Amino acid sequence: QVQLVESGGGLVQPGGSLRLSCAASGFTWRYDVIGWFRQAPGKEREGVSCIASARGDTYYAATVKGRFTISRDNAKGTVYLQMNNLKPEDTAVYYCATDSTLGCSGRDFYVPSLEFGSWGQGTQVTVSS
Repeated sequence: QVQLVESGGGLVQPGGSLRLSCAASGFTWRYDVIGWFRQAPGKEREGVSCIASARGDTYYAATVKGRFTISRDNAKGTVYLQMNNLKPEDTAVYYCATDSTLGCSGRDFYVPSLEFGSWGQGTQVTVSS
């Protein structure tokens, strides 16, 4: 499996920005798509954005489109999530994850299972004044 490590979370005021990083190691060549997911207290984990390495396809959830930008540096094995104009409702633990069948479109971007997916440990993002 691939190992994923997130970083870059923190406390930011509404309207502020953060950049999250997801460093991948291990069998990275097996996984074309890396996704960012988040889980707020009392809510289910949800997909935020994804990027495919082969063609660079990206997808964004409607709640973050226009504010978040995902990018990928294959040479460094790192995926980034630039988050601008943050809102209190963006507060959550953010994870990067993948599995062998994850796609990157509105039809096939889903939350990988904990059993069969590869997940990082998460990084906390808190948006508050």
